[in-house]
Amino acid sequence: MLYWLTNLSEGGDVFNLFRYITFRAGAAFFTALIFGFIFGRPLIGWLRVKQKKGQPIRDDGPATHFAKAGTPTMGGLLILSALFFSTLLWARLDSGYVWIVLLVTAAFAGIGFADDYAKVTKQHHAGLSGRVRMAIGLVVAALAGLAAAWLHPDILSGQLAMPVFKNALVNLGILFVPFAMLVIVGAANAVNLTDGLDGLAIGPVMIAACTFGIISYLVGNRVFADYLGVHFVPGTGEIAVFVAALMGAGLGFLWYNAPPAAVFMGDTGSLALGGALGAIAVCIKHEIVLAIVGGLFVVEALSVIIQVAHYKRTGRRVFLMAPIHHHFEKKGWAEPQIVIRFWIIAVILALIGLSTLKLR
Repeated sequence: MLYWLTNLSEGGDVFNLFRYITFRAGAAFFTALIFGFIFGRPLIGWLRVKQKKGQPIRDDGPATHFAKAGTPTMGGLLILSALFFSTLLWARLDSGYVWIVLLVTAAFAGIGFADDYAKVTKQHHAGLSGRVRMAIGLVVAALAGLAAAWLHPDILSGQLAMPVFKNALVNLGILFVPFAMLVIVGAANAVNLTDGLDGLAIGPVMIAACTFGIISYLVGNRVFADYLGVHFVPGTGEIAVFVAALMGAGLGFLWYNAPPAAVFMGDTGSLALGGALGAIAVCIKHEIVLAIVGGLFVVEALSVIIQVAHYKRTGRRVFLMAPIHHHFEKKGWAEPQIVIRFWIIAVILALIGLSTLKLR
């Protein structure tokens, strides 16, 4: 919104700063962060009053989780409020890519909110029907994939960009939309499965978001894209403003979600943030890199798939409990130990993902 102040600029004045993505990204970060600090405590108090008993705790979960009874959920509302306020304030609202990411985030937040609301009101860990969640998510992802394909330059539309291999494209044609659906819905559910310990999901989400903020800025700039040998996707640099706002909102939330958490993000936050990462990857043509940068989320999701498939076939479990972070809890790892080690892994994977930009 504030980008339009550039119309008042004649060059060399303060309004000229609003032309620069880097300036607006920095402003978006601090706006979202301050928003989180100001409204975090009142929102948590309101959620505590409304929910009374807070998020229901699974009976078959780690014994240490029973101490968390009464902690309110839906803290994702704090992240999303700060994120949307800051993005709408600082991003160019004539950017189609920004709107794709915003609307995907909002849609998955709506799915997550309905799920959290069902859990809180029923006081049971089974919320919204899995089939309903999946069906709505697939429809949203399909629309996002179609919109992204329409906005992409003709040379990139319907194409899958391969990392490392310079100028390598795989023509997916009509299969691009189903592929985009897999990326977006898969990312949303993988982040959702990762959200099981205080601070576990939000840290890797911010790390992955920071990585994709850098990539979106680079692929949206022809000079940098040509230098690195990556595909130039005009207009995607504006996504960096959204990502900066996400990081600021995430840090503001982490202030209250750090162990012991005063609030959980719930499906409201985890599905929305995962969907956002998937949508960004589709927009900037770095879907495969998302599997590297978000490798931690991939492992969490695979641990559940492996556990369920192996149990149905043999009646035995591969892990003590899935997702895999619960396996380490059952083995006696302290919660902060798991969280910090998973953050370290997320940083390593992010650096590997960034290295694909230059390994051509």
